[in-house]
Amino acid sequence: MCLLFTQSQLVQAQQKSLIFNPSGSDNQPLSYGFFLAAHNSSLRIKYSENFLNPNYPLLGDVRAIMPSFSPGFALGFLVTARLHDQVNLMFTPKVGFYEYRTELQLFTNDPNAINGIGISTVPLLTEETLVEMPLLFKYKSQRFNNTRMFFIGGVNGQFRTKNQEEANEDPIALKGTDLALEMGLGFDLYFRYFKFSPEIRFSHGMMNLHQEGYSDNRMAGAISDIRRKSITVYLNFQ
Repeated sequence: MCLLFTQSQLVQAQQKSLIFNPSGSDNQPLSYGFFLAAHNSSLRIKYSENFLNPNYPLLGDVRAIMPSFSPGFALGFLVTARLHDQVNLMFTPKVGFYEYRTELQLFTNDPNAINGIGISTVPLLTEETLVEMPLLFKYKSQRFNNTRMFFIGGVNGQFRTKNQEEANEDPIALKGTDLALEMGLGFDLYFRYFKFSPEIRFSHGMMNLHQEGYSDNRMAGAISDIRRKSITVYLNFQ
């Protein structure tokens, strides 16, 4: 009897010590918040048929065009509409600051090389500020204590702030609007006064951004398709 009484008291103590924090406004039809984000972004480049043709004379000096990932950051707001206890529709407007770094590799004359041909690397940098309008569906697991896992996905309309004339002066000229597909996952963590939701999200641009005739003259005609891609870590607060 003493053992049963002790076990009963222990269970009751554990239940009392577990507090379900009411933060996050999950039961409200509309809720709001803000977020900070850090991303790594790059360009996906597809070579043109002229570049792949070894007999095309104008691109004979170009060895490769190699994009690399570059860091940046963004900040924005959350507007969450409750469709179901486990399903939300989210509108998350933000401003993002991006750098796209690319290396242009060229063949050069090198008398010290065995065949007399060397390789030089030219760094290229394109900077952009984007106004972004993601519209996302968020599917959440059942709440376990003060934690929930979620999956998120949708589309993101992206609009560059500088005009096309300014963008045409960049070493790799890009068009001003894009539509990206976004997918990610994260956790809702419920604290006493707020809900904190760390999240990782992948973004893949679906539109060809190549602005023909305005990129660096040394690689003019070597590119047929350019698309954005990024990996972003979000810190959401509600």
